[in-house]
Amino acid sequence: MQDVRYDELTASQRKAVFHVEGPLLVLAGPGSGKTRVITCRIAALIDSGVRPYNICAITFTNRAAEEMRQRAASYGAAGGAHISTFHSLCVRVLRKYAGAMAATGSPIRSNFSIYDDSDQGRCIRGAVKQCELDTKNFSPGRCLAAISALKNRLVDADAFAEEADDFFSKTLAKIYRRYQSILNENNALDFDDLLMETALLLENNPQVRGELNNRFRFLLVDEYQDTNHAQYRIARALASEHNNICVTGDPDQSIYRWRGADIGNILAFEKDWPDAAVVKLEDNFRSTPNILNLADKLIAFNKQRKEKRLVATRQAGEDVSVNVLEDEEEEAAAVAMQIKELSEHGSSLNGIAVFYRTNAMSRPLEEAFIREKIPYQVVRGVEFYNRKEIRDMLAYLKVLANTSDEVSLLRIINTPARGIGKTTIERIRSYAAAQGISFYVALGRVGQIDSLGNGPKAKVAVFASMIKQFEQDIEGPVASLTERVLVESGMQKYLQSGDVKEESALENIDALISAAAEYDKRSEEPSLVDYLQEISLFSDTDSYDVSSERVALMTLHAAKGLEFENVFIIGLEEGILPHERSTSSPEELEEERRLFFVGITRAKDRLWISYSWYRTFHGQFLRTIQSPFLYEIGAEVRDVMDDEDEDDDFEDTGGAVPKFIVGELVGHKSFGLGRVQEYTDMGENSVVVVKFNTGQTKTLMVKYAKLLKMQSPQ
Repeated sequence: MQDVRYDELTASQRKAVFHVEGPLLVLAGPGSGKTRVITCRIAALIDSGVRPYNICAITFTNRAAEEMRQRAASYGAAGGAHISTFHSLCVRVLRKYAGAMAATGSPIRSNFSIYDDSDQGRCIRGAVKQCELDTKNFSPGRCLAAISALKNRLVDADAFAEEADDFFSKTLAKIYRRYQSILNENNALDFDDLLMETALLLENNPQVRGELNNRFRFLLVDEYQDTNHAQYRIARALASEHNNICVTGDPDQSIYRWRGADIGNILAFEKDWPDAAVVKLEDNFRSTPNILNLADKLIAFNKQRKEKRLVATRQAGEDVSVNVLEDEEEEAAAVAMQIKELSEHGSSLNGIAVFYRTNAMSRPLEEAFIREKIPYQVVRGVEFYNRKEIRDMLAYLKVLANTSDEVSLLRIINTPARGIGKTTIERIRSYAAAQGISFYVALGRVGQIDSLGNGPKAKVAVFASMIKQFEQDIEGPVASLTERVLVESGMQKYLQSGDVKEESALENIDALISAAAEYDKRSEEPSLVDYLQEISLFSDTDSYDVSSERVALMTLHAAKGLEFENVFIIGLEEGILPHERSTSSPEELEEERRLFFVGITRAKDRLWISYSWYRTFHGQFLRTIQSPFLYEIGAEVRDVMDDEDEDDDFEDTGGAVPKFIVGELVGHKSFGLGRVQEYTDMGENSVVVVKFNTGQTKTLMVKYAKLLKMQSPQ
């Protein structure tokens, strides 16, 4: 009897699903049913006799992992298979094999904390200060970014110190060492450590590598184009003894280079695994042909890719609309009015999304939506966990899970105020350092600290006793523990006695407790450590409420993996999309093009693209230049401004657009002198590429650029 689970698979999908032994590369275009292929493949492996226990599927977001688990469950294939994000898998491995890490001298214990961006910021600032350096010369943010890049390359502090050969590198090496020491003292790992420590453990410990290869006989890695070097090494190690690795992805959707993703990983898969089978999923079940034609035209300009087509399975829909507005306020108003019209004609608001390049671009949209009474949600979920009251509550929970977490301890010791001041804290820290004990242990011995008076000692003792009492409940449900901490710590009373702002903060705490209750319900054995791990790995798109009847506002990066009936992409201007930082290299420009490609291919039925003549940029109201990507997609721009005399702002060229030749010296009011690199003669839509003496390379529309010819080319 034919299995109905596989009835609707296409020929290429079936080829990927029923491949069993050996490496497999699945090139999956947008909307090609990639998640279905992965989950059907899990079911097919189990049908072929593979134990679920021996299957590991890894993806990048909690939302994607949960969707994969639900889909697999609907095929009767979820029980026993490991389906998670990369980071979640790494946490599980490191907690299980903490003993093996300790054998190599690692100070990290199995109850380690996972430090988020804010925690890392505190640690790096402390490291710079302890190295007696000026944060103006050694920006904590810049140092942290450099350390993150090193960890992605699996370069630890000692190795980097050996290769440092200039003043900045040698100083950074000192900061890196001190930063890592602070993490170790707090029994904490940052996000990059989760990957680096796992990769090094797998590569340096044959026993651990062998156990995990034996456990995960079949490895499936989703979104392989987004893997960084550490994730690449982890995947290689997990499949090193059986070669049963299946990766799915699309080089055309690689958009995370800025956080270490290496498109070369997927492009070189066949070189890494010479006997790999390759399957292309080109049928698109999401978008209309009009939308896909646009996407195909755009991405064809990229060189770093694997050739494939987007084949529409739907009938042609409405034409893509490309509009130009006066400024960002008018652009936002036009988007709002179009959404109102869609809603009035029966479109659901939760099927509408507006994408932009940077978070700051949401402001005019939010103001316009408020005026027009359009419900919306800004998909920027991690901000909930960055609120002060939430961070305060989580700090209490982190201390209970890991008493070595001094960063969290220092946050809560006088929150709410309980009369434990800076002088008291510093004397306790000095005592702890002198005795070679942790800050938490020192709290329990406060009576022995001669430099403290009886009053401070009593207050510290009460706090330490309270934490000890809380510790007794860490093995039970998380929600009830959180409620107990809220009340007995004094946080609830403090927030209730506050003003309106604090009343809102108390509502946020209630939301946190509700989230913990949801965790308790879906977990067979609720664990505070597991819950904190889940929160720490929370991403923007995890907060997106697909059931809410609200328009979604989000960056193009956050849009990846989602789809909507109606999509608006705003700000198609030089310096925004492509971003101003992308002109320094062809690789960065190609990533900006891929980012636009991702945005386009989120749309199912209708797509609106817009840019404005003027925009507030870095605090200045400036004339814009339309994005070169509009030229690449062959867009016919519709001017919806009331002012029909806009061209009067431009220099009178007698009705003709000037022509340029490669090498010609030109001048620009804002960018200065430069030389023409390329010129495309398209009449009124002619485009010129100029490399300016500032080092910037700009793609300009000739009729708007007001370039001054300086001399003939040399």
